[in-house]
Amino acid sequence: MAEELRLSIEKLVYGGDGLAHADGSTVFVPYVLPGEEVRAAAKTKKKKLIWAELLEVTSAAKERGKAKCAHFQKCGGCHYQHIPAGEQLRLKKEILRETLSRLGGISWDGVIAGHSAEPYGYRNRAQWAVRSGMPRAIGYYLPESSVIVPIDECPVLSPRLTHAFLQIQEMARGGTLPEGILEIEAFADSADEKIALNVAFEKFTKPAAELAASFRGALPELESLLLLDQKKDRFELTGPGYLYHQAGGHTYRVSHLSFFQVNRFLIEDLLKTVTSNARGGLALDMYAGVGFFTLPLAKAFEKVVSVDANLAATRDLYANAETAGVSITSHNEHAEDFLKKTTEKPDFVVLDPPRAGLGAQAAEKLADLGAAEIVYLSCDPSTLARDLAVLTNSPRKPKEITGPKTRYEIAEMHLFDLFPQTFHIETLVRLRRVP
Repeated sequence: MAEELRLSIEKLVYGGDGLAHADGSTVFVPYVLPGEEVRAAAKTKKKKLIWAELLEVTSAAKERGKAKCAHFQKCGGCHYQHIPAGEQLRLKKEILRETLSRLGGISWDGVIAGHSAEPYGYRNRAQWAVRSGMPRAIGYYLPESSVIVPIDECPVLSPRLTHAFLQIQEMARGGTLPEGILEIEAFADSADEKIALNVAFEKFTKPAAELAASFRGALPELESLLLLDQKKDRFELTGPGYLYHQAGGHTYRVSHLSFFQVNRFLIEDLLKTVTSNARGGLALDMYAGVGFFTLPLAKAFEKVVSVDANLAATRDLYANAETAGVSITSHNEHAEDFLKKTTEKPDFVVLDPPRAGLGAQAAEKLADLGAAEIVYLSCDPSTLARDLAVLTNSPRKPKEITGPKTRYEIAEMHLFDLFPQTFHIETLVRLRRVP
């Protein structure tokens, strides 16, 4: 029988858990709030660290609310539905400050500008796992598990994706969903009218045309469909291969394998904040994707250089630049490879890396380019802390880094709540070169 713990929750930490102490050990437990008294069961131990399962909240915080979704705490998608949206934003700011300080030695006492919107119905992209056992169903993985929990609702999805989900779930439970599917990824356009699907099969069980027909018959809003036979590593496309998004007066083509911002309500705000007052001779857009920031920068700078390793996204970028009537220079390569050899001297840099961040050595190379301003958009505060330690030449920077020739200071910090109901934090840091 698992050891039962009675805990007083001290604070929330990045990753969704609350932190408490018991008998000299640090305990992490999910779905709690600071100040709550709870009963929990120890699941795993590692030295003086314990990860526990919440059994009961014996004394609830006054901020605690009722979750909107019946699957909350069962599926692994949401972590904070028990917390009102405004309180989620406040707590995330606390977590961000603490993470930057602890991991990067970054003490930011200034304002963290909060950007939030509707806390539900915001996602324009989702991934659903397919349970092959009977009864067949689609759903999400249990937390830290390969077990799929079937679901009947997902209130963070946009209305169009909600409709698509229900139709596909009906196919699964009615026996008309093709066999052999491992995962379905769906995304909607900015008008939330059309959808595209990426459907991964272990192997095709029927001719691709028959598989496509089954989806198109059930989903009249399906604009484009990409099927993958993993065994043969073979793609089959029906439809144009992309959807369109509108933002900031620009039109973006987004292909099946390209990335675009997931929160449909905050896209305009994010674009405006990143590019605000940016103008000059040369702008560098790192991890440019389909050109979300490249297009507006091309209107404000004499030259824009974009870098991205995703070939599909780079192709979209060229198409989007042509549609916008702007000229760009694009490099289809990894950011760290580009930084090792570039001789460009940008005035302005924007970078939006994946969770792994830029990396300490690449951050040093970036600083040495000497741009007057860097806007860093991060989806992981821990890797952001490491990279900011290099860019600001903090004593906490990694040992292998001697220190860049150019040092930066933080001018602004913004927290975009792009993923409400989850622990994820999107941070925008505006850095200015120290004279």
